[in-house]
Amino acid sequence: MSGQAQVRVSPFSIASIILSMTIAAVGSGIMATYVPFVLTQNGETWAARMAVPALAFGGLLGCVLAGPLIQRVGHARLFACSMAMVIIGAVLVAADLPAAWWILARAIYGAASNVNFIIAQSWLNHAASNEWRGRAMSFFYMSFVLALGGGAWLFGQVPVEGNLAPLIVIFVTALSIIPIGLTRLPNPPAPASVSVNVKMAWKISPVGLAGVLASGGLSMVVQGFTPIYATLNGVSQGEVALLMLVMQTGLLFIQYPLGMVSDRIDRRVILLFTCGLIIVSGIAALMVSFTTFILLMIVFLIFGGAVETVYSVANAHANDRANPGDFVPLSSTLLVAWSTAATIVPLVITFLAPITGQQTYIYAIILVASAYGIFVAQRLKERGPAPEEERESHEVRSAQMPNAAIITEPGAAEAQAEAAQAREA
Repeated sequence: MSGQAQVRVSPFSIASIILSMTIAAVGSGIMATYVPFVLTQNGETWAARMAVPALAFGGLLGCVLAGPLIQRVGHARLFACSMAMVIIGAVLVAADLPAAWWILARAIYGAASNVNFIIAQSWLNHAASNEWRGRAMSFFYMSFVLALGGGAWLFGQVPVEGNLAPLIVIFVTALSIIPIGLTRLPNPPAPASVSVNVKMAWKISPVGLAGVLASGGLSMVVQGFTPIYATLNGVSQGEVALLMLVMQTGLLFIQYPLGMVSDRIDRRVILLFTCGLIIVSGIAALMVSFTTFILLMIVFLIFGGAVETVYSVANAHANDRANPGDFVPLSSTLLVAWSTAATIVPLVITFLAPITGQQTYIYAIILVASAYGIFVAQRLKERGPAPEEERESHEVRSAQMPNAAIITEPGAAEAQAEAAQAREA
């Protein structure tokens, strides 16, 4: 870090960052369940559906703008500003304005949340030592995702009438600014800029790039449309909240064990198995009745967890195939691919669902998983596995948040500049 010593002490040095983001995730979980439930109950299903691609589009803007904004004002100031945007979005919802304003609020949240997440990843990367950085990032992801589920469950405990739920979101978002505002960690340098080189990413790992594209759309669809689907089928507020909580635990029960296995065998075999898991659980989701709610929760736990697994294992597979000098541009391309797919796929479903029915999103997930599974099977025949000595350990990642770990690593911006010079030469 230029001009100042880089702080690398114990894991407790990053506690304020993880605490701030975990508190903020509670508010995110509340709003992610409150908005689709209330809009659908009020007969504004079109708005509930449109809020999903709006959230993703805002996230795409956040991914692209985070680096330049951090470079301009620094991590701490931008964190406070982006949290203020989250609060503005919650106020728009709390004010009980027409549904179009709720869609705008979700777009604002999408941009702000991805900026916050990139800031947190950048800070964690520069505060953590090499010995425990991977474990710290995995713990961070796990805490964030479980807090999202906890926020969804909390929504089920408050009255849906009135605006208490968004007011709680405003409170916890304001509260989340305090720990990171009081941190003594210095500002790290800005992350590498986001650039796109699809040709390079495809050449390095077609399976990795296609997997990130698939999982970007799949995750946003399953997380965004499931509460709408459940509400349309008469599921109560408490049960919708519980369903969303259970889905988040798929990261623990599905992604973590499959990710560990992928360290020992060809990751494409795990991706192929996971696609099969998505297809089977998707068919089960179409067949299982809402009257057998416990069984339905198990089905959606597997459904959501399998989608998350595609994202993390595809990322790991892409990194296995890449040279160290390509890590930053590859990661940047995968980040934009993830955000773009997360916008386009829900948008298509939003326009199709009124014509083809409320189960459209489940059929779409099955279709995408089938197409990706066929592609992975074909690649297995054409190319051998990555050499064992070049493979990295799998790390927990969620397809609900941007994976900016590599572009925020120490020296990432310098590595990006050197790689650009090498390509020009």
